[in-house]
Amino acid sequence: MPTQEGIVKYRCDYTQAPALPNDQIGELNAWRKLMVITGLIGQDPARYGGYGYGNISCRLDDRDRPDGRHPFVITGTQTGGKADLTADDYVTVAACYAEENRLVAEGPVRPSSEALTHGAVYALDSHILWVVHAHSPEIWCNAAALGVPMTADVPYGTPEMAAEVARLYAESDMAQKRIFGMAGHEDGVVTFGRTAEEAGFAMLEYLVRAMQLGERMG
Repeated sequence: MPTQEGIVKYRCDYTQAPALPNDQIGELNAWRKLMVITGLIGQDPARYGGYGYGNISCRLDDRDRPDGRHPFVITGTQTGGKADLTADDYVTVAACYAEENRLVAEGPVRPSSEALTHGAVYALDSHILWVVHAHSPEIWCNAAALGVPMTADVPYGTPEMAAEVARLYAESDMAQKRIFGMAGHEDGVVTFGRTAEEAGFAMLEYLVRAMQLGERMG
């Protein structure tokens, strides 16, 4: 059963800290803006109880860290409704312990409710450096026709979802397609890649393909 958007379900060991320099969030901001323009990130009073939806992150380094300390920068909680973000809207997740349902974060704002899922994706492969979580009814509703790997119906932002992401990565062609959908998170779709272009264009490619399916069915 799809769950409500925008509710943080993990424990966050959060420390207030200064914003990152603007040059560290420039590429993130540009790709987030594109996702907002295409409606993949945003806020709509008629959808998801009016909560903001979607977020984007990038890993700070590509070192393999088995202790969970694969730091990444992510948009802050409930920033979906903002057309433009500043450095004050981004936070660094220093460590992610999915099995403990816990994050360690620092910055001017708390991390997105989906930060645990982002951490689970980064834990799959040290070459994954970018993650985009969007909401696309077009992709989500046509997942089977598009061949999008789907998790089981488990709540987002939980250890169960993190475990599902790992299972799906191991048992499907998710690694090759760089996309998966979340059956328990209405319209929730995640893409990832070694670069912003890989993660971002994967999302846009599947959106275009989904829209083409809709045109044919219409």
